[in-house]
Amino acid sequence: RPHTSTPWTGLTVELSLSGILVVVTTGLIAAVVVWTVKLLLRHAYYTHRLSCFSMPPVHSWLVGHLGQMQSTEEGLQQVDELVKTYKHSCSWFFGPFYHLVRIFHPDYVKPLLMAPGNITVKDDLVYNHLRPWLGHSLLISNGKEWARKRRLLTPAFHFDILKNYITTFNTSTNTMHEKWRSMLTDGKTNIEMFNDVTLMTLDSLLKCAFSYNSNCQESTSEYVSAIVELSDLILNRRLRIWHHWDWIYWRTQQGRRFKKALSIVHRFTREVVQKRRTIINHQRMTESQPDLSTAGQRRKDFVDIILSSKDEDGQGLTNEEVEAEANTFMFAGHDTTASAICWTLYNLAHHDHYQEKCRQEVMDLLQGRDEHEIEWEDLSNLPFTTMCIRESLRLHSPVQAVTRKYTQDMLLPGNRTVPKGVICLVSLYGTHHNPAVWSNPHEFYPLRFDPNNTSGRSASAFIPFSAGPRNCIGQKFALAELRVVVALTLLRFHLAPGVNPEVGSISGDVRRLPQLVLRAEGGLWLQLEPLKLEENESE
Repeated sequence: RPHTSTPWTGLTVELSLSGILVVVTTGLIAAVVVWTVKLLLRHAYYTHRLSCFSMPPVHSWLVGHLGQMQSTEEGLQQVDELVKTYKHSCSWFFGPFYHLVRIFHPDYVKPLLMAPGNITVKDDLVYNHLRPWLGHSLLISNGKEWARKRRLLTPAFHFDILKNYITTFNTSTNTMHEKWRSMLTDGKTNIEMFNDVTLMTLDSLLKCAFSYNSNCQESTSEYVSAIVELSDLILNRRLRIWHHWDWIYWRTQQGRRFKKALSIVHRFTREVVQKRRTIINHQRMTESQPDLSTAGQRRKDFVDIILSSKDEDGQGLTNEEVEAEANTFMFAGHDTTASAICWTLYNLAHHDHYQEKCRQEVMDLLQGRDEHEIEWEDLSNLPFTTMCIRESLRLHSPVQAVTRKYTQDMLLPGNRTVPKGVICLVSLYGTHHNPAVWSNPHEFYPLRFDPNNTSGRSASAFIPFSAGPRNCIGQKFALAELRVVVALTLLRFHLAPGVNPEVGSISGDVRRLPQLVLRAEGGLWLQLEPLKLEENESE
């Protein structure tokens, strides 16, 4: 019989759909209620457990310090006030979502950063937002995965490998200085150095990591612009609690900008890695020929080493792991070092007597040489210049804080306990500016690092590269590049405080801008004067 519909049929369907909708809605409401109750119970638990730490004033028990942490000059001044008030630590929380202990004294820093790697975890608040960019790299991975990658990557930073990079540091610095000389010839003596130094460190890293000559210092870099935008977007995302959920963030305008910038960075890195793989495969074929007179003479770079590294089971890094490490070193290897170089030059420009002492040290070292290049052996013969670099790293650390979580309760001095799962925010800035640790902490005084003045000071008082098993794996690379760039710059130019055109006058006090690395609002400006040391010596 043919099917015939009646008004009752439609009514039945409507009732069925209404019933389903009621059930689904009721289920969602129940799930939200359960989630909210669990969140509030968790919040009450951690609030009680953290009562052994002093807590700065909050908006309310529920909101906490939400909106109080700023990535501005005022935010750094707020840290100064916290250190002055609470001396070593305090608790902090963002609504019922994140519970932190802020640490800014060496005695409290040490047990946390020196904890074994197998109980140390990178938290989601800071590092999860880097994951789309950096993948499961050494910086972000945990546990056995982290330990394996650390073993595989450590040989890439052996002294014998770093020695080969010094020539590259010299070459990239020379390219930047040629740009500066050209600007001086055109009558431009006032420069903002962050962009030039960032391009220079990127140039060095590409050569050292991939043997890739990008010429990025002399042409517009879409990649560097994308890196800066990603840094800004990650910072903004951290500060907006509702953007911490991916299903919200990727639908926002910022999320779409992030994806666009990310595609530029990943495409750039992927192309560099693929080109390097092609070169390596070609060289392996060439070296397999009967004429082996040049085999083994090619200097190994970062990719050479990580491609050849094997773990105890004979397994190397997968393609995805190689790309993740490449992305990490492209970010961490140039942006942080660029910040350190810029602030060192800034501090020396504002302290001419220290600048002259460094310059004389470099001139004495290079006296009688035909070539004005810094060599590996020279790095240990620049003691005062190194003191100035270290003092600049203390005063203007590129990274302001590191965060950790732990898989067990952590005991701190004074019978205080950080509960398992709570985020420990180790303030590098706060520790480096703690008046209980450093006299006149806001003063640039390189002699703090004179060996005669360091006795009795905790090793955890100076931690620009973090410390312990999860410290920065590339710190020797960074310090080597810092010394080369600073030495050659002082040899060729006299530095004075520059003029920010937006302000219109020379100012000794810039407004610091703590993004993923420490920058300055409106940039860092230098007044350059070329020195005629090379001409005088050739005469």
